[in-house]
Amino acid sequence: MRSIIIMVVGTVVVVSTLIVLYILTSVPSQDYSLDVDAMKDEQSLFVNSRIILTNTGRLPLTHILVDFGNKSESIIEILPGQKFPVSPPEGTQLRTVTVTADHGINITKEYRRPIKLPGMMGS
Repeated sequence: MRSIIIMVVGTVVVVSTLIVLYILTSVPSQDYSLDVDAMKDEQSLFVNSRIILTNTGRLPLTHILVDFGNKSESIIEILPGQKFPVSPPEGTQLRTVTVTADHGINITKEYRRPIKLPGMMGS
């Protein structure tokens, strides 16, 4: 009986610790922060690409410029927590993308390639 109580208390402590850590890491720590996820998936006949912009800050991001190299796209505002998908225009090199915004945001990212698993499309 005593070992069961110890296991239950231990489980409650571990679960409580994990919940507190999750809450502390999910709360934005900066006023202005942006995550840029640029992905290209090369298929045999075409290339599928996309960019997901996520406002990870506490305040709205304004005047966002997505520079694809030879072309660019403007976004007026992205609210906190909002994800904004962007499709690179036809003819883009798909090497890097640079995203700038008000309040000193300037991020350059290389396009990542998804992991190919056997039996999946394009593998």
